[in-house]
Amino acid sequence: MAFQVWLTFLGAAVLISVSPGAGAVQCMATGLTHGVRRGYWSIAGLEVGLMLQLALVAIGLGAAVANSILAFHIIKWIGVAYLLYLAVHQWRAAAVDLRAQVGRTVDGGRIALLVRGFLVNATNPKGLVFFLAVLPQFVVPTAPLLPQYLAIGATMVAVDLVVMGLYTGLAARLIRWLHTPRQQTILNRSLSGLFAAAAVVLSLVRRGGPATA
Repeated sequence: MAFQVWLTFLGAAVLISVSPGAGAVQCMATGLTHGVRRGYWSIAGLEVGLMLQLALVAIGLGAAVANSILAFHIIKWIGVAYLLYLAVHQWRAAAVDLRAQVGRTVDGGRIALLVRGFLVNATNPKGLVFFLAVLPQFVVPTAPLLPQYLAIGATMVAVDLVVMGLYTGLAARLIRWLHTPRQQTILNRSLSGLFAAAAVVLSLVRRGGPATA
């Protein structure tokens, strides 16, 4: 991949990663309840899900899924259902001392955070739509494909680690101001609303790209 092409893709990766979505909401929720260090387990799960989608596109399965009405909708509605589950879970979360909870092994520990992050991205066909729409602009079909996909994957993971880490860190800093049960309840309900909003956005995704109003 030529350096100029890579720079263009880097800019696109930054814009896509910064755009708020289900992954960003998951990072904020994890940062608030687990802190930054444990939050990176959830981020690692997000990256595994992202790389799974890139791998599917690289071997051609992504196009098959995107072009299959049944497969596309099965994955999409699983993703919608999972985001709604997270919304309900966040809504019903009890008001606790978040400062004391940070760092504890809760909700199944690190593996549970890893799996939760993975499912958020793996069940989101919007990523497949993005890869199928954008990657052809940066991949040279006559050149070896593996080095190009490795460069694309490494770039996206590096960018996403930084951006999702910032979302997690910013959320974790709010802990010092969450002293009362009422404040925590308001926050939990707000995050629940964001998860629900992400589910609605995902439900509107079409095979050709995100739905427009």
